[in-house]
Amino acid sequence: MNLLDRITIDKNILLGKPTIRGLRISVDQIIKALAAGLNAEEILEDYPELEREDIKAALLYASKIIESEKVYNVKS
Repeated sequence: MNLLDRITIDKNILLGKPTIRGLRISVDQIIKALAAGLNAEEILEDYPELEREDIKAALLYASKIIESEKVYNVKS
């Protein structure tokens, strides 16, 4: 299974936010948890329905979004 296949978008789940495997756990929840200092083991304890590959998928999805961002030369 491709990691990105774990990311689902369904307008009926969390208003269409990207989620993990159709669960009510959004990609941004996982990214925010990591940014707050939680490690993968702690996230998996908090969300027992998640798998380690789901966390990897969330990170990959976020990196793909950032990768495709257009950066404009903005003068400060």
